[in-house]
Amino acid sequence: MALISEYEEEESGTKPSSSAASPPAQPSTFTAPFDPSNPLGIVEKLFDFLAAECDYLSKDAAEKEIAAAAKAAKEKRRRKEEAVAEREKADAAKASLSNKRLKEEVKEEKKKEENGVRGKIVVSFRSQTVPNKGNGLDLDNYSWTQTLQEVTVLVPVPHGTKSRFVVCDIKKNRLKIGLKGQPPIIEGELYKPIKVDDCYWSIEDQNTISVLLTKHDQMEWWKTLVKGGPEIDTQKVEPENSKLADLDPETRQTVEKMMFDQRQKQMGRPTSDEIQKQDILKKFMAEHPEMDFSRAKIN
Repeated sequence: MALISEYEEEESGTKPSSSAASPPAQPSTFTAPFDPSNPLGIVEKLFDFLAAECDYLSKDAAEKEIAAAAKAAKEKRRRKEEAVAEREKADAAKASLSNKRLKEEVKEEKKKEENGVRGKIVVSFRSQTVPNKGNGLDLDNYSWTQTLQEVTVLVPVPHGTKSRFVVCDIKKNRLKIGLKGQPPIIEGELYKPIKVDDCYWSIEDQNTISVLLTKHDQMEWWKTLVKGGPEIDTQKVEPENSKLADLDPETRQTVEKMMFDQRQKQMGRPTSDEIQKQDILKKFMAEHPEMDFSRAKIN
């Protein structure tokens, strides 16, 4: 055992120490100024640096590897330039599209303004339309007449039309009339509410849909059948005198007052309410002569 121990001690004494190994090579730093007018100058300095620091240039493959690196750098630059050009092209196309849309929006806005002005002119013109003999209006595809109590709508249809082919939806504030499978002839919000339970429709002479609508407010003339449609000038409405006899005294008095006020407005004269206010003021002035009424106004 003693011999073996001494042998191991000799063997351990002959092993080289790890601390005696040579240190690894430290990386070197390359710095050199770059002159844009002479780009090869920095390349030459780089080769001089490589020759001084290592034996890389002495390798047989060094020239091919350097050429491949130069080619890769050139390809990378080409791709970068293409990407920049493609991005600029896309930006230009986007700007062009944006300008085109802006022009279209401006054009559309002008068109809407023009249509709005035309629409106002049409509405103004329609508001002066003289009513037909039934105090309503005759249109291309239907007509309507009215009294203070009712509105009658007449819609021509093909001869022989049966009731089962008719669409007539009457609601308090809406009306829809037409034929099944076809666009509605009349559809929209009524000018004023109606009494649905007192309304009905029928087919007359197998070629006309007749609809009777009972007004909820039976003291007002309708300007139009459905809102947004052509309007009549209610000041030119002329109720038949024969119908006045059928009214109760209170309603007849109201109708006669309305007719009087309409005629007065057409002639530029004061209405019955205005005349009454003037009479009240005159009576009050007569009863109070001590007061100054030179600046008095009737509200």
